[in-house]
Amino acid sequence: MTTRVRILLVEDDLRVARVNRDLLERDPDVHVVGSAATCAQGDALAQALQPDLILLDVHLPDGSGLGLLRHWRSAGRTTDVALITAADDESSVRLALAHGAFDYLIKPFTGQRLAELVARHRTRRLNAAASASRVDQASLDRLLGVTPTTAGVLPRGIDPHTLERVAQALADTGQAVSAEEIGDRVGLSRVTAWRYLEHLVRAGQAQLDHQYGQAGRPAKLYRHCPLPPEA
Repeated sequence: MTTRVRILLVEDDLRVARVNRDLLERDPDVHVVGSAATCAQGDALAQALQPDLILLDVHLPDGSGLGLLRHWRSAGRTTDVALITAADDESSVRLALAHGAFDYLIKPFTGQRLAELVARHRTRRLNAAASASRVDQASLDRLLGVTPTTAGVLPRGIDPHTLERVAQALADTGQAVSAEEIGDRVGLSRVTAWRYLEHLVRAGQAQLDHQYGQAGRPAKLYRHCPLPPEA
């Protein structure tokens, strides 16, 4: 079952906020629980609504979203926060990342990029939920979104961006699926999806199951593996 995501928007342009809400709620498992136009409103709603994800603008009427993010982190709030802003200067990006923003979208952006942001958030939550109170490096890398590879280099023919999309699609399904199903979700051929899924199996990020009961060869099904395999 797909993980539901409750989102708070902090955006002073009401038209932009409405467009972003419409884009987000194309996914039936995403719900925008609130929308704030100022830092003060955003802070109050974050405390009252306890959203899973906050999408935060930088330039707000009563201050900077970066200052609000810093305030949340200093208060111990660990909610995933992504900046969605026209602020494209390097200093804003560096400050956002330094204060724990997990993503940064520069306006204008595509609906696909916004969907990828939400998918990354879902993957982070799944990995965090699967991690014990103490973690090893493999599970920590998974939580941070670091793709494990052999000798630190991806094999020839494996594109890191496509690999991330396939891994996220597999994690979002919450069940065993075929290469064809993953290919349909990501926009890849069955053979290409199979190649990426096999790499994830070798990297310990996916588990291979076989479905029997039909004539001919058993079907290969792939399942997200949030924890590293036992040694």
